Amino acid sequence: MDTPAPLWDWRPAAVSQTPGATPSPDREAALESFLHQERDKELLRFSTAGSVDDGKSTLIGRLLFDSKGVYEDQLASIAQARSSQTAGGVDFALLTDGLRAEREQGITIDVAYRYFETPRRKFIIADTPGHEQYTRNMATGASTANLAIVLVDARNGVLPQSRRHAFIASLLGIPHIVAAVNKMDLVDWRQDVFEAIRQEFTRFAAPLGLHDLIFIPISALLGDNVVLRSTRMPWFHGESLLSHLETAPIAADRNLAEMRFPVQCVIRPDQNFRGYAGQVASGILTPGETVMVLPSGRTSRIKSIATYDGDLPCAFAPLSVAVCLDDELDISRGDMLVDPACPPLLTRTLDARLVWMSHTPLDLKRDYLIKHTTQEVRVRVRAIRYRFDVNTLAQEPATELRLNEIGAVVVETRKPLFVDPYRRNRVTGAFILIDPLSNETIAAGMISDPRTRHPGRTATGDPSAPVTAAERAERHGHTAALVWMAAGWDAASRLERALFERGAITQVLDAAAAGEHLAPIAAAALTAGQIVIVAAEGKASLPLQSAARDLAGPDRFLELPAAQPDDAYLDELERRGILASEF
Repeated sequence: MDTPAPLWDWRPAAVSQTPGATPSPDREAALESFLHQERDKELLRFSTAGSVDDGKSTLIGRLLFDSKGVYEDQLASIAQARSSQTAGGVDFALLTDGLRAEREQGITIDVAYRYFETPRRKFIIADTPGHEQYTRNMATGASTANLAIVLVDARNGVLPQSRRHAFIASLLGIPHIVAAVNKMDLVDWRQDVFEAIRQEFTRFAAPLGLHDLIFIPISALLGDNVVLRSTRMPWFHGESLLSHLETAPIAADRNLAEMRFPVQCVIRPDQNFRGYAGQVASGILTPGETVMVLPSGRTSRIKSIATYDGDLPCAFAPLSVAVCLDDELDISRGDMLVDPACPPLLTRTLDARLVWMSHTPLDLKRDYLIKHTTQEVRVRVRAIRYRFDVNTLAQEPATELRLNEIGAVVVETRKPLFVDPYRRNRVTGAFILIDPLSNETIAAGMISDPRTRHPGRTATGDPSAPVTAAERAERHGHTAALVWMAAGWDAASRLERALFERGAITQVLDAAAAGEHLAPIAAAALTAGQIVIVAAEGKASLPLQSAARDLAGPDRFLELPAAQPDDAYLDELERRGILASEF
């Protein structure tokens, strides 16, 4: 069979001249213009998902073939392949199913990444498996996608796997979803079949909050509505799949309002340069802008934004740059530069949705490592709120998560992390869990929005019930307590700093300065769930100490001697059950 000609040749005529010819000024200008256009093309990352044999790999093979995204040797090696589905023609699925097991079984097992481009955009495709046992592979491939194509076989309608893939796409925060109803040629291009699938899929997707969901009837095998509009479905008035991929408004998906710059390393080649290198997670950095350093909270201004090719007037995601500040601050890997007007949440307790990727189930008694932006700290999963039935969206009680299962969990970290909800920031809202013994990536997590993670629900079931001390302790990671230190202000401040680094909510009071006002101030702080540190030197504070002990009660009052190391103070707080242990 002769291979069909491509639908277009987008290379400029001035570039496609006879090899060996002397370059003309016009040709050089055309080539320079062409290269400039290629460099400035927008990149769209998209993934495919669907049930087994829905035609994902065939669809991608068709896109690659018709856009000239296939090398000649690849085409020559598969042109001889025959399959019953293509009646002796080219099997487009072989362009993506690269593993021997995939070719033997006729299914996609691993994620296949492919690249192609058109005159309007560049594309990176993640061809993900459709079988339920490869849910983790699908989550991996779709984690960086701007758009997801969920294929539905027109003969079978919306299957449980279709619902599962739509749910995972919404879980991963993919903003644009295309439901491609494939194999329309096998149902005689019937409009009523397409409309029935669209209505059923729309009803299921309504609770998922998919804001940009469109439906396109296609035949990946024959190319109808893939690159060009089909003449065999005149009842469909929408655009072709490729046309939608070229025009989907992905630029508006970037978070340009909240500046986040995780520091990866400090560049110090000589005494005249100190740059903080990393990748911009969100927002825009400009010289002269005020930034705050977390966790210290100190502020400075951006002096310059350095790159290998010179300084930049601004930087935005996902550029990798080195930021120079006006002040020499103590900044190291894991710190973050943020906008002081809209900082992230500083917390040691994460509510998240977890995709479990390991054959070993989640163990609530084990320690793990969390990789979040440029930080890597020890964590423990404290609770599993529920497990999702990804086919029905039902929430089931669970005591563990197994391979490919998804659940809502509470994660407690050893050190505070600087986080945002995943739906607002896919960089600072995402993390992975690592087994510290095998170094295996065992889970991927998406941080929930604290404003929506328990809608209308409280510990008592009454949305108007007051916040309890237990709820405050769960949120803060510690109980309220009054710590009486027989030491001065400096020692109390050092303890406050150590507790602050652990994510605790604290307040330091000077016993002598507060005097009779100590009790009401401490009482208000204890009600708010804080750890109150009282700096008390000398016998003059003994009457106040007795009043403070009566105020806090024996369970919440702790007296610490002077001249102890900070770690000893923290150990005592842990021993008393006031501060959560560091595992």
